[in-house]
Amino acid sequence: MLGGNRGREFPLIDMMNTYSVLAKILVLTFVVTSIPFCSSSNTSKRYQFNVEWKNITRVCSTKAILTVNGEYPGPTIAVNEGDDVEIKVTNGVSINTTIHWHGIKQLRTGWADGPAYVTQCPITPGRSYTYKFTVTGQRGTLWWHAHIAWQRATVYGAIIIYPRMPYPFAAPVEAEIPIIFGEWWNLPVEGIEDEMYKYGSGPNSSDAYTINGLPGSLYPCSVKDTFIQTVEHDKIYMLRIINAALNDELFFAISNHTLTVVEVDASYTKPFDTEAIMITPGQTYTVLLNTNQHKPDSSGLFVMAARPYLTTVFPFDNSTTIGFLKYKGSKAEHMVLPKPSNLVLPRHLPRMEDHAYATKFVSKLRSLGTTRYPCKVPKKIDKRVVITISLNLQDCPANETCKGFNEKRYAASMNNQSFVRPMTSILEWHYKNYSSMQYSHDFPLQPPHVFDYTGVDPLTHNLNPNFGTKLFAVEYGTRLEIVLQDTSFLNLENHPIHIHGHNFFVVGRGFGNFNAEKDTTQYNLVDPPERNTVGVPMGGWAAIRINADNPGVWFMHCHLEEHTSWGLASGFIVKDGVKPSQRLLPPPDDLPPC
Repeated sequence: MLGGNRGREFPLIDMMNTYSVLAKILVLTFVVTSIPFCSSSNTSKRYQFNVEWKNITRVCSTKAILTVNGEYPGPTIAVNEGDDVEIKVTNGVSINTTIHWHGIKQLRTGWADGPAYVTQCPITPGRSYTYKFTVTGQRGTLWWHAHIAWQRATVYGAIIIYPRMPYPFAAPVEAEIPIIFGEWWNLPVEGIEDEMYKYGSGPNSSDAYTINGLPGSLYPCSVKDTFIQTVEHDKIYMLRIINAALNDELFFAISNHTLTVVEVDASYTKPFDTEAIMITPGQTYTVLLNTNQHKPDSSGLFVMAARPYLTTVFPFDNSTTIGFLKYKGSKAEHMVLPKPSNLVLPRHLPRMEDHAYATKFVSKLRSLGTTRYPCKVPKKIDKRVVITISLNLQDCPANETCKGFNEKRYAASMNNQSFVRPMTSILEWHYKNYSSMQYSHDFPLQPPHVFDYTGVDPLTHNLNPNFGTKLFAVEYGTRLEIVLQDTSFLNLENHPIHIHGHNFFVVGRGFGNFNAEKDTTQYNLVDPPERNTVGVPMGGWAAIRINADNPGVWFMHCHLEEHTSWGLASGFIVKDGVKPSQRLLPPPDDLPPC
């Protein structure tokens, strides 16, 4: 079991038994599975998620954490491409909650997307809400997580979508291993965001990173809480890698092994080999691992490690989580884990500030772009939106105590607009055409001030942001380009921007100020990577193109939770099309009220 299991080793699970469990409509939880057969028939999958507290011990500390079905990480959702999915979420705690199915496109089913006060009001204590959606045209690794306050610190799990057609690579896959990175705080996380709002401060950094909920033996009291995976010689394993950490991008590598990237964010890529990956919060990678390391003098025990990719001046968790790959039939089967002082991290694990490696790695990503899996990037666009991404300082209000830099309040913004989540659902406001003073359609489509975005002094230049709930609207079918531009206010930083409701194509990246006349000539309009979360490079920009063909209200935000809390978010509306199939479906009867 993945969730709640503190044992050190996770056996292979026979997939036929897994499908027997599915047939009984029970929640799946697993770490390694055999590869299932491809399915061509649409079925319905139903799950029951109970949000509840559970006492968990990690890093010498025991505390109650929010869980789903008592599991940490939570249960895995395994479905087939084309399946109808129903997940009944029952809130068994005394605080509000919601769940987001990260990367699921939610075609016409925005009511099931999950971000609190954007597409739904929260599920209140003692109530239930059933999320209903169809998995259409997607296959691969995604994930789910709570989408209110900082609950996704512990409320998260994997989504696996098995394809209708065989995998587009020839390697015979023996089994698959979900690898979910997270963060652990010894103190309760429930009050972190409240403290940030109260004082305008930054959050305390986490006490550990985790692999499948286990911190690993480099942390105190954690030898028994180390992820270990036994594998066989000369096999191909599929690693489904998810970064569920709240505030840190991560490098990941396995000693003496090469990883082959074959899919990102549930979209196939042209395969390429790499010694390490860089993965931002919100992103997923599917990689192939060849277990070909079996030299006579080898112990058969190999360290896997993840540590932060550092692009911030703010306090961060400067630590490393490790697990082990153990070869069956080797000396490792009977070994005691080496002491932390004797451990050697993978030699090719990048340094925390290895920006060159991160840039080179991301540049290798390309869509598969075959006849069966075409790259449907818009060649031409109808609208270009340029959005500056900024960290800001706000003057401290009179008679308040502020704990940000220079005794001010931290804020964050897009085009100098700091997003305020309302206390009602934006999607309901849009669908029912309500009038409201809270919302408006006048989000600026260009930066309100033009300057050298990445060249100003980070501590002496600042724009006090405007606060509100501003969105922009596009017609159904708009070929939309969004240029995301980093700024150097407070700090140049790599920002993982996630857009709900759509995949997009990363057609260009660069450093410095975006120049439309020059930079657009370098776009990749042949096989750009298709994603749902993009890392905007520190001191640079990323250009993405979207086929805006999913009606609804869609959240766009930084997946560093501290930045979203400060207001680094916005939203856009895709209006209904002319045909019935191009219109948002009516809200379900059990949609939670505000």
